[in-house]
Amino acid sequence: MTDTLPPLREVIKEFGLSANKALGQNYLLDLNLTGKIASLAGDLAGTTVIEIGPGPGGLTRSLLARNPAKVISIEIDSRFVPALEQIRNTYPDSFEYHCMDGLKFDYSTLPNTPLKIVANLPYNSATKFLVDWLLTEQWPPFWSGITLLLQKEVGERIIAQANSRTYGRLSILSQLRSDARILMNIPAQAFTPIPKIDSVVVQILPKQSELPQDAIPLFEKVVAMAFNQRRKMIKSSLRQLTGNIIDCLLEAEIDPNSRPEQIPVSKYVEFVSVIQSQS
Repeated sequence: MTDTLPPLREVIKEFGLSANKALGQNYLLDLNLTGKIASLAGDLAGTTVIEIGPGPGGLTRSLLARNPAKVISIEIDSRFVPALEQIRNTYPDSFEYHCMDGLKFDYSTLPNTPLKIVANLPYNSATKFLVDWLLTEQWPPFWSGITLLLQKEVGERIIAQANSRTYGRLSILSQLRSDARILMNIPAQAFTPIPKIDSVVVQILPKQSELPQDAIPLFEKVVAMAFNQRRKMIKSSLRQLTGNIIDCLLEAEIDPNSRPEQIPVSKYVEFVSVIQSQS
């Protein structure tokens, strides 16, 4: 079907869709650029694609052009309903949208087909979305791949290694559950309005878990405790976890005097295995 939709700037003007700073909205209006982002998600033919925060629908259009089985867009801002209705009228069989908080969407209602997540996530909730997807109770997860447009600093945190300034909870959870890499840099000037920081496209592919599923809540707790007090030595950060914290750290070959950001993901995995074996 030929896309007869009007230019995005006309859509924004017609429906009065100025960006809402409180919702972290920054529009990407260059359809050549959204097309490149959609292509980075890989072959979408026959795939169900979940998109969070479609806004006026630039990335949505590019995803639909790649022949997915369906694009399901989830938008919290009801102002975009008229723009999304235009897209649905053009792609009645392959597009649907839900006007709701994407953090509350029930993924169990989705069709049992290959599923990918592709999104220009709102800046103020990107980390929450990603952590929820990484900590889903079922593993392998319901998604086969995630391609996200994120603030550069968030993308750098996802791939950061131990002993770096940006290494933290998000780095560890991401690397425990997935292989992640930055595929593309996008300058701030590509957005409307122009944000204060550049963005990146990050691809996240699930990998086999190094821990049994019943150990994931403990792993998450350990990492959260560690980085809630990241300036303290790990023996102090985790002292409330167990009475023999130093013995457990030594068994996992972790220096009790090290800082949380000095400990690689593999050692957190070993430490959680030690704790779990004692319970």
